[in-house]
Amino acid sequence: MMRGLALVSLLALAACDPARAVDDLGRRTAQTVVKPIVNDSMPEPQAAIVTRCVVQNATSDEVRGLIRDVGNPAGTATIAAVRTILQRPATLGCITQAGLPAPQV
Repeated sequence: MMRGLALVSLLALAACDPARAVDDLGRRTAQTVVKPIVNDSMPEPQAAIVTRCVVQNATSDEVRGLIRDVGNPAGTATIAAVRTILQRPATLGCITQAGLPAPQV
């Protein structure tokens, strides 16, 4: 019952702002690409936190670039994009606010 209400709420929100729904889906998908890259530098649960910070601070264009590697090992362009996002002050702030050091990707 609760699951059905959550689904109805999600669909209602998506109907209100389809662009936001698409962006949210893209960001959730991008996490599946970013996380293995970050996992090479740090263990769980830290990798999950850093992944969230990276994806939150990626531009829409970067998210679209990241999701090109879904289902494939990340290529050099994807790893470079993650490095670029990691170096941003907002991303570093998100990571340090969680009490973590920035990973060396």
